[in-house]
Amino acid sequence: MEFTVTNPAESCSVQQQHHQQQQFPQYQQYQQPWPDCRSWAPVSSPAGSPPGMSGSFPPSCHPHHLSSAPQSRPDNMGPVWPQPSVGSGYPQQAACWSPSQPQCNGVFKPVPDVSGPTQMAPQGISSQPTSPLSSPKSESRYGLDPQILPSVVQVVSEDRVQWEGKVFLSESQSSVPPLSTTACTLEDRGNATARFVRCTTYSFPDEAQSAQQCHLPLAAIFCPLARLENEEQTVPVCEAGECVKGCRDCGAFMSPAMSWQDCGQRFYCPFCGKLTEVPWQSYQPTNKGQRIDREKKPELSLGSYEILETQKGEAAVLLLAIDVTAVAIQSGQLDFICQQLCSLLQSLDGGEDAEQSSLRVGLMTYDSRIHLYDLSPTLSRPHMMVITDTEQLELPVREGLLVPLKECRHIVESVLQQLPLFDAETQESSGCQDLPVSAALKILQATDCPGKLLIFHSSPLTEPPDKQSSTGFFTSSKPKSIFQVPDSSASLAKACVSQGCSVEVFVFSQQDVGGAWPGHVPFLTGGKLLCYNSLQSEVERARFCGDLLRTVNTDTAYKAQLRVFISKELSVSGCYGSFLADPNSRCVAMAALDWRTALAFEFTHSKSLDEMRGVAIQAVLSYSSSTGERKTRVHTVTLASSQNLLDTFRTSQAETLLTFYCKKMYCSALETPLQCLREELQMEITEALACYRKHCCTTSVSPGQLVLPQFLKVLPVYINSLRKSEVLLPGLRSTVHQRLQLRSLTVSMDTRSTAAQLYPLILPLSVNAEKFSMSSMDPAVRCSASSLQPDSLYLLFSPLTLLLWVGSTVSPQALTQLFNTTSFSSLVSGEINPPVLDNPLSAGLRNLISTLQSYAAVTLKLKVVKEGDSCEECLQRLLVEDKSPNGGASYADFMFHLHVNSLRRVVG
Repeated sequence: MEFTVTNPAESCSVQQQHHQQQQFPQYQQYQQPWPDCRSWAPVSSPAGSPPGMSGSFPPSCHPHHLSSAPQSRPDNMGPVWPQPSVGSGYPQQAACWSPSQPQCNGVFKPVPDVSGPTQMAPQGISSQPTSPLSSPKSESRYGLDPQILPSVVQVVSEDRVQWEGKVFLSESQSSVPPLSTTACTLEDRGNATARFVRCTTYSFPDEAQSAQQCHLPLAAIFCPLARLENEEQTVPVCEAGECVKGCRDCGAFMSPAMSWQDCGQRFYCPFCGKLTEVPWQSYQPTNKGQRIDREKKPELSLGSYEILETQKGEAAVLLLAIDVTAVAIQSGQLDFICQQLCSLLQSLDGGEDAEQSSLRVGLMTYDSRIHLYDLSPTLSRPHMMVITDTEQLELPVREGLLVPLKECRHIVESVLQQLPLFDAETQESSGCQDLPVSAALKILQATDCPGKLLIFHSSPLTEPPDKQSSTGFFTSSKPKSIFQVPDSSASLAKACVSQGCSVEVFVFSQQDVGGAWPGHVPFLTGGKLLCYNSLQSEVERARFCGDLLRTVNTDTAYKAQLRVFISKELSVSGCYGSFLADPNSRCVAMAALDWRTALAFEFTHSKSLDEMRGVAIQAVLSYSSSTGERKTRVHTVTLASSQNLLDTFRTSQAETLLTFYCKKMYCSALETPLQCLREELQMEITEALACYRKHCCTTSVSPGQLVLPQFLKVLPVYINSLRKSEVLLPGLRSTVHQRLQLRSLTVSMDTRSTAAQLYPLILPLSVNAEKFSMSSMDPAVRCSASSLQPDSLYLLFSPLTLLLWVGSTVSPQALTQLFNTTSFSSLVSGEINPPVLDNPLSAGLRNLISTLQSYAAVTLKLKVVKEGDSCEECLQRLLVEDKSPNGGASYADFMFHLHVNSLRRVVG
């Protein structure tokens, strides 16, 4: 490819090398009259269009049939924007792509510029080698070469070249931060870093009309307890009595966004627009508009800080609820579960961590009844109390149900050793899996403390007969979504949120057809549902042990409340994430959350913004730590605002937009038909691209060019992947339980995990390297079948999937180093634990898996997929640039539809 770039603030174009008058045969099927091409709405696709694609594209709107002149830059757009400051690190340019000649290679060509062209180093999209096994799913039905389209892999690589190993200063109204995948240091200089807050755009439009016109959501992704990386400075903690108080009118906390007046006697609050007097006890004079003690107080100088409250509550507890039905005993699963729990308690009572040793523990077992255990160390042996009346559940005693681990570990271990010896014939069949949740709530309410409940369920999933009729699909005239939460589960989850009870459910009986899905309460309380086929295989046992340790050792915040403040000219219009909806969208209550939990807040204009003041956003998380300390964490960011839509587009980030759209669409799936959501996604990005072409192009472009903002050039492939995800477009092999699980896990992911989930990472393993390491690895390849070479190995990673694809002509040496076999035919596809072999390739693969595993919320099991094997369909779901098994359109076809439909909006 040949790349020539003019002024980076201008557009660069990808045009085809062949003559513009050449037509292609694929268009002939659409040569029929259309009634009107000036108004567009999602309609059914024409005959022969890709399945899963909505919207139509008449031939009269194709670039070769347009009679209108190319759109030129409006006079009111102002001068050409200069090169941005060094802090941004990105060339502000747009990518223009012409789909008119699909049979030739694309070339980035400079747009005419008055200052004259400037030659720059080659950049853009590097073509991946074409595999001999190129699948028809990789090809475009319109003849477009997918390799010339913008590449996520290339964008990620360029960002790493720009920022990896460097420091990004997060200052007031700073530029777009590095991508979430880039290993760099983020330094707080008055703005909360992108670890905690990422915005869909870093320049909000001044007017509500402009915001509606650009069709880019104004939103922020909050991850309030995000894990710091690259030796970044920890969030400072200050005593509540020593902090400068915030606004007394709206309740916003002190931050650098407050502006000081009258020599520090009062400050202006951007969240309510009012002045607040400073008490004389905390008064300090100002110098050049800043208090002289600014550097000594984090609330005055940093975007993120934490306040330690004076009052202290009860420490969190750990409750274990174990299924002891006949199924659990006879299958042998109960024995293995009890062994692992004994090992877990022993590790928690290791003696080094005083907090873990003082952790209070409770134990219960259940079938159709609840068995509580008095673990008081003063008793000669534990007492078991059986509760048969589960409808009106009352605790027979309160003392001894929760005991410090260091005082009762030997007692709990003795009970766990006796449980597998129960007579299976005398155990009753299991009742509803919500039963132990109700019992745990009673215990926590009696002791007034938060906690984490671990349920180990082995029997088939059931639902009480009296509740089946109230939550069925045919009990109401209004159709219900499969994602809607049953009333009984919502009521139980609400009680858990109020008490700070996080529920983690381990299920050892797969039942995808029929039966209740037990995941509603766990995911709504900050926990998870973890499912296993059984505990007979070594792979599943290893996964269970990893999940159990991860669940207990993850630092968790309890009884959390997140409040969001926004500049007085804006208001919160929506909140999306894994929590119970509340009429007050500015405040979200959660039973528990950890460093992976992320939420999205959407904003809308209530009046025009002041360009001088910009936009201020503050997220305040109040929570209780595992030791009972009450803390308040504050994150504040200030953004720019502009009258020019170009600023909004040029400061947007595709991965943040993807995260927002994913949360919004998956939450909207509770009430809105999936087809409507897919059409809404396509319409939003079509309107955004049309707006950018019409109002933000700095020079005239030909009708055959698709114009993409520089930072949003990979947004189409992201949106297409979201549209055809199993949640929004189920396949023939998708079960209801799988889709419920996928939606619930994804909706709480942060930006990095969401991007990896919808555009997986495909890493080629260097089979010839003498010393395998992360630094010696080949770069990632595009998510397409054409990227997979038959003589290579590839590791495919998403936060919920881990696959090792083995090509049919991989060298026997590589097979020996990884699998201890020399024959491809003797290798068996399926789930494995990588064998521990003494060679660089085997050690490097295990280290790589360990690194990737640290970013996943669950323990992943490695699945080997041989080229040409029947289980290759699970691989095809990850190749998001190709046509999906569930009928989703390929990246090239979706891009073609976007181009034609956005062009119609421009000329309409």
